[in-house]
Amino acid sequence: MKHSRKLIFICTGSDCKKAGAKKLYKELKEITAQAPHRGSCKFIKTKCMDMCKTAPNVIVGDHFCKKTTAEKVLMEIKKS
Repeated sequence: MKHSRKLIFICTGSDCKKAGAKKLYKELKEITAQAPHRGSCKFIKTKCMDMCKTAPNVIVGDHFCKKTTAEKVLMEIKKS
């Protein structure tokens, strides 16, 4: 059985927070609350992913996004 919701893991370690992970989380929550994406994503905040030099880090499905923005995450959501 395939899941209909995509899991999105957002690193909330100290370096990712400094690089804008909180802002990224809020922005993604707002975007996915609107019509085409509503109910299709589940956001999970994680501890440090040990990739601090490439902060902020996000995992969408099986894809690891480094130095990411909301636009990059949305592109990965559409791909998977």
